[in-house]
Amino acid sequence: QVQLVETGGGLVQPGGSLRLSCAASGTSFTIYTMGWYRQTPGKERELVATITSGGSTNYADSVKGRFTVSRDKNKNTVYLYMNNLKPEDTAVYYCNARRFVDYWGKGTLVTVSS
Repeated sequence: QVQLVETGGGLVQPGGSLRLSCAASGTSFTIYTMGWYRQTPGKERELVATITSGGSTNYADSVKGRFTVSRDKNKNTVYLYMNNLKPEDTAVYYCNARRFVDYWGKGTLVTVSS
């Protein structure tokens, strides 16, 4: 059974940093595009960052220069390093694996507040 499990969310002050992790299991994700999306109440889920099997990355304009996505194929894990966090980054962050179909994790809450 394919499973994506996010960890690393929490409460952080503005300007702080967090690292999210997504552990994938149930199949080999080396050929999948992996990514992070986020959602706040009343809004649609939005792209944060993606990374292809070849290592190419894509970021939402709102996080460019602050967030970095990476993956460890040996560990079947994808990471999201978030720096200089802002209150508007507050959201539930979801891990995604995509290759013809989408797999989603259950999400981890990130709250940026003083």
